[in-house]
Amino acid sequence: MQQFLQQTINGLSIGGVYALIALGYTMVYGIIKLINFAHGEIFMFGAYVGMIAVMNFNIPIYLAFVIAMAVTALFGVIIERVAYKPLRKSSRTAALITAIGVSFLIQNGVLMVMGANIYAFPQVIPNRFFTVFGLRLNMLQLVIFATSIALMIILQFIVSKTKLGRAMRSVAVDKDAAALMGVNVDNVITITFAIGSALAAAAGIMVGLYYIKVFPFMGFTPGLKAFVAAVFGGIGIIPGAMIGGFAIGLIETYVAGYGSTLYKDAVVFIILILILLVKPSGLLGKNVKEKV
Repeated sequence: MQQFLQQTINGLSIGGVYALIALGYTMVYGIIKLINFAHGEIFMFGAYVGMIAVMNFNIPIYLAFVIAMAVTALFGVIIERVAYKPLRKSSRTAALITAIGVSFLIQNGVLMVMGANIYAFPQVIPNRFFTVFGLRLNMLQLVIFATSIALMIILQFIVSKTKLGRAMRSVAVDKDAAALMGVNVDNVITITFAIGSALAAAAGIMVGLYYIKVFPFMGFTPGLKAFVAAVFGGIGIIPGAMIGGFAIGLIETYVAGYGSTLYKDAVVFIILILILLVKPSGLLGKNVKEKV
């Protein structure tokens, strides 16, 4: 039981990171029905910005979080305006192919600028351990979990209780009707990309701190796993992305802890196949008939 609880703590830490990335996927899909496969690279970009802020400018980690989230939000807005906005009235296939192209563009752009080296993220959070009821808790794990939960609560508050959140929900239901009611659809979509990108940047910094490394291809696998988390919970549904993120983090950790680390990635993608076969709409999603 003690080992099970220890693995649960480890899984919740990494699950919070997956949940933050999955929120970006699910928000964008909920608004414009686009699966933004470049989101993993935005996550990677945010990790680099945070690392540079701490390593080159000696900025405290909490300010590095804010700066990385702001810079990455702006980066996400630029991507949306340049790559996705011109394709809004195109087919979903065209937008999906563009997202894959943007992913490779960002990946190789960072590779050209920063090189293929693996950078060590500065250990600015003390690597202290606490023992509670026989369980070993790492200070870094606690910070990651608490930060993830705080950002999710802030996002849920924005979506549920603010005027911007009402506009986002109305655009998600019907863009044309929202425009007729005076909602600036373009601005809502842009803000959605900015928020999703900022959350991805926070996740990128936390992964950099946790694994002590940053490199140009670090966003690929976590991005895919976060997509699985979004589908698991019900893509387009914010609480679903949170549940899916923690679920994938726990499942991955249990597989690695009780089986082998060689199988943890395979199990995640097997889960995706099973979800698509059994309940394509996800855990919290509902099957909706679409008129054609």
